[in-house]
Amino acid sequence: MPHPSCARRWAMPKKAKQADLKKLAICVGLGAAIWAIPAPAGVGLPAWRLLGIFLGTIAGIITQPLPLGAVAMMGLGAAQLTGILTFQAAFSAFANEIPWLIAIAFWLSGGFIRSGLGARIAYSIVSVFGKTTLGLTYSLTLAEALLAPAIPSVAARAGGLFLPLAKALCLACGSDPANGTEGKMGSYLMMTCFLSTTISSAMFITAMAANPLAVNLAAETLGYTISWGTWALSALAPGLVCLLLTPALMYVLYPPQVKDTPDAPAKAKEELKRLGPMSRDEKITAFALGLTVCLWIGGQSLGINAVAAALAGLSILLVTNVVTWEQCLSDNQAWDTLTWFAALIAMAAYLNKYGFISWFSDKVVGMVGGLGLSWQAAFGVVTALYFYSHYFFASGAAHIGAMYTAFVSVSIACGTPGIVAALALGQLSNVMGCLTTYGIGSAPPYYGTGYVPQAKWYQFGFIFSVIYLVVWVGVGSAWWKVLGLY
Repeated sequence: MPHPSCARRWAMPKKAKQADLKKLAICVGLGAAIWAIPAPAGVGLPAWRLLGIFLGTIAGIITQPLPLGAVAMMGLGAAQLTGILTFQAAFSAFANEIPWLIAIAFWLSGGFIRSGLGARIAYSIVSVFGKTTLGLTYSLTLAEALLAPAIPSVAARAGGLFLPLAKALCLACGSDPANGTEGKMGSYLMMTCFLSTTISSAMFITAMAANPLAVNLAAETLGYTISWGTWALSALAPGLVCLLLTPALMYVLYPPQVKDTPDAPAKAKEELKRLGPMSRDEKITAFALGLTVCLWIGGQSLGINAVAAALAGLSILLVTNVVTWEQCLSDNQAWDTLTWFAALIAMAAYLNKYGFISWFSDKVVGMVGGLGLSWQAAFGVVTALYFYSHYFFASGAAHIGAMYTAFVSVSIACGTPGIVAALALGQLSNVMGCLTTYGIGSAPPYYGTGYVPQAKWYQFGFIFSVIYLVVWVGVGSAWWKVLGLY
């Protein structure tokens, strides 16, 4: 049998949250203030007014005067009531692959936990690495990094495979936000595992779906294509340093209450013995998830996308009654995440279509180019601006498509070697996902577990963004010099 609390989020609806009118007024006021300011020269009125609505919605996502999905719906409603977006434009991202992949990953994780397979795997890991929470965390983060080049969707890799495992580990060790025990292990583990996904995604072209887009855009600028090996080798040193630093630094900054568990391996072995042979539901779940992962790895060659692969696995669980559709419908976290994430993607996409992002990029290019800095200093400024502009984006692909070429071009114009600019900005297009709860596909599912408060999420996202930038620019530059890239 799985841990008693494993099925709680499927069975116990949360108490409805009352609207915080003060916070809501601040968010509306922010949007209205931007709306009232005349648009800068070169920015169309629809783009400027959509920016006001977008920033007001982001403020609502951060302060949470209402549940996240409700805030997002209000933002889309405001955009339509004011005529800034049509219905088709406002809801266009609900046809986007990533929000649905995240929602399906939640449902798959329900089967993983409810069947007992999650508890069995969790106890198996604890029996080997369970003497310390730090050891458990390193085993998960390094395992995720090893699978990263084979699974090109970070949302699928995190939400469909490692999040269920991390959740099961937390529950097996008595750490559950429903009981107020998230600090025992889960808060530290979830935040660390999420941050590590942004690093593993940066290390390989095939670790994140948008990386090939960066390679294609770089080829147009440089005149040659960055190979898989060049990308991986150049990211090896900064990536490994970040992967090794993250669990240790988070252990100091956000320490788990339970650090040493010397009796855990023995107890885990006792639990495994009590579980006995794998049940029918566990075997079916293992097969369904195994098939899903295989399709994530090799499906592109067969014309099967990541959502279709996830639906294949979910269909098996539904047909065999391991998971019921009623349970999927009652999974509020999945539907809430689908709603607010898709809404932000839509608004961010139309900020780009309306020309705000290209205007912003041009302003940055002109500003940096006129400073007269050395190429190293200029590239540092360009990198920081590119990185932190990700607060405006709910998708790495959207950010790359809108700003990557312009920022690579201005870096080259300031004297930065082309290959260095292309690789660094391409890799950091993944790392910058650490900033928010919406900036990369792995963020919504990990945040949605409820183990890490939003304020802590943004706090640690910013702290580690600085650390990662320093490592990527510092260690990375030295490593690229050794490799002869400049």
